[in-house]
Amino acid sequence: MRDTTPCNSLYIPFDCEITAITDLTPREKLFRLIRSDGTPLGHLPGQFVQLSLLGWGEAPLSIASSPTREGYFELGVRQAGQLTTALHRMKVGETVGVRGPFGRPFDLEALNGEDVLLISGGCGLAPLRSLIQYCEDRPQQFGRVTILHGAKSPADTLFKEELARWEASAEFACHLTVDSATGNDCFTGNVGLITSLIPPLTITPHRTTAVIIGPPVMYRAVIAELKGKGLGSDRIVVSLERQMRCGVGKCGHCTIEHLYCCQDGPVFRLDEIEQLRGAL
Repeated sequence: MRDTTPCNSLYIPFDCEITAITDLTPREKLFRLIRSDGTPLGHLPGQFVQLSLLGWGEAPLSIASSPTREGYFELGVRQAGQLTTALHRMKVGETVGVRGPFGRPFDLEALNGEDVLLISGGCGLAPLRSLIQYCEDRPQQFGRVTILHGAKSPADTLFKEELARWEASAEFACHLTVDSATGNDCFTGNVGLITSLIPPLTITPHRTTAVIIGPPVMYRAVIAELKGKGLGSDRIVVSLERQMRCGVGKCGHCTIEHLYCCQDGPVFRLDEIEQLRGAL
């Protein structure tokens, strides 16, 4: 349900200072931000913010860190257009505008006690990282946590050090793959589509929830594999990308039939949207 309560603060950016910038790949950077007034962002895993730069406009960006990591929030940003190019040129200590957080987060209460299968492709690892960190910091709330991640190539893989840590962790099962690799990559892991990681898994369907975030092209194939493992549509959660503009359900750019992705989503259970035209 969309929040229709009038609130001018929904439309007014607040200042945030960049406190750290990390290169993830040649095209992606991780920005750590704090609110200039010292207050927490107040987000939940799965939500996004609208980031604005004077003279360049505004863009929706998924939050890449868990609220359990207090004192800051992080955004993983691919250089894709004028605004993100301008953001990539910024330095630590500079200030950006932020509105939010917006959107429907992951239902943490529904995930409580569940085995959780977290599946990401490409840049989808950035928003999924918020939920992974939450699972990492609140292990007592979940059963078995399994992470699957696929990238185009070793050079395109985000959060390499964290993925290595998750692979080595006793708390998670973490499996990685790349679509292709060459001898120059010095890559010894799995090569193949992310769907190749699903058949070997042992899944208990009645107590497992799968979460999928990635490029739209991967969704149908991954969902088919999960249904082949016995997961129903009510146990598959997706986060959808759309052309969001306002973030508050006013402009209509992100509609999926009667739903607004920015307010009713971006997180949906599959049974809520799989029959809607253009959702997947």
